[in-house]
Amino acid sequence: MGKVVSQMQPVEPVSNDSSFRIKVADRVRRLPPYLFARINRLMYEKRRAGDDVIDLGMGNPSDPPQDLVVEKLAEAARDPKNHGYTESQGILSLRREVASKYLKTYGVRLDPERELAVCLGSKEGFSHMCLGLLGPGDTAIVPAPSYPAHLYAVALAAANSILLEVADAEKLLANIDYTCRHLVPRPKVLIVNFPHNPSTVTVEPEFYVEVVKLAKRYGFLVISDLAYADVTFDGYKTPSFLAVPGAIDVGVEFTTMSKGYNMAGWRVGFCAGNAEMVRALLTIKGYYDYGMFRPMQIASIMALRHTEAAVEEQAAVYQRRRDVLCQGLERLGWPIQRPRATMFVWAKIPESWTAQMNSFDFAMKLLEEGDVAASPGAGFGPAGEGFLRMALVENEERLRQAVRQIGRCLHAN
Repeated sequence: MGKVVSQMQPVEPVSNDSSFRIKVADRVRRLPPYLFARINRLMYEKRRAGDDVIDLGMGNPSDPPQDLVVEKLAEAARDPKNHGYTESQGILSLRREVASKYLKTYGVRLDPERELAVCLGSKEGFSHMCLGLLGPGDTAIVPAPSYPAHLYAVALAAANSILLEVADAEKLLANIDYTCRHLVPRPKVLIVNFPHNPSTVTVEPEFYVEVVKLAKRYGFLVISDLAYADVTFDGYKTPSFLAVPGAIDVGVEFTTMSKGYNMAGWRVGFCAGNAEMVRALLTIKGYYDYGMFRPMQIASIMALRHTEAAVEEQAAVYQRRRDVLCQGLERLGWPIQRPRATMFVWAKIPESWTAQMNSFDFAMKLLEEGDVAASPGAGFGPAGEGFLRMALVENEERLRQAVRQIGRCLHAN
């Protein structure tokens, strides 16, 4: 009989040698430094020193959800039955409510059993969808300028990105066609994001008709990020990719309750569309999470069912803020194109300043000398250089004050 060797072997102590280093995964090392970190650090330091910094940098809603939604959350949280694990796909009642909204808003019929999933915010769902669809050797077409999650979720899935500018919808369609004809192997995924963050570009329904035609011609999948569907101005109505005949054959769409419903910190999002793609997402989610806290899902049903009027009023609030900020910047001589949607103004920096400095340095100047924080366009890739993204998260008076401080900062030089 052989000698039995214990599996519990002595562990040598970790060396205190200063040469010892933690080696992170290549996928982490390939990520670039976070461009906004320096701005965020300076803003934090200025606030600690007592400076009243007006933060227009992050699209973080400052208005609260409706009272009845919060009350339903509290009521559901008091029920002991609601504190266990929930399924990754989300409770069926919430999925049914999302399907009802799609039918009422876009005329799209969805099967809540197979074609809908609840996500921990649309960003989580999008990122996990990339893991479910992409891998080494695959390529995704990503909008430019680029919301960071769109670019780096692809990178974290070990896939490659091709950046195509979104400013002109017809040119974008032509570039998608050209890329698919000339790239070998062809792109596997197209990401579309309209209303677009950060540039606020919008499209009409005909755009998605052409996208579906291209997807079927070249065999790529479509992921539509519809995060700003509820925040539109001047009578513009956001079209849904899924409303186009044949769209559900080739893609999915992500929506969220973060913006119009003022529930950003709740992290409630949805994936709707192609059943096989939804199943791929759920396979990944099944290994990563047990689903959202049930009381938040119950309260989200109340929000979807009873607060549509409040969502429309919130869009009107953002429109009034847009007008205040745009009018103020126009008076300062900025060339402003007013957005039809999103909670941002994509402001072109005056040429007199772009000749002197890039968008990052300009944003730092506004923060250091004017106590106004904004996101430099370069933080969204080379296509964003020459712009600032300003979030409409402060009230109208604070936005007027921000314009005054920007004016004093720039005219003092």
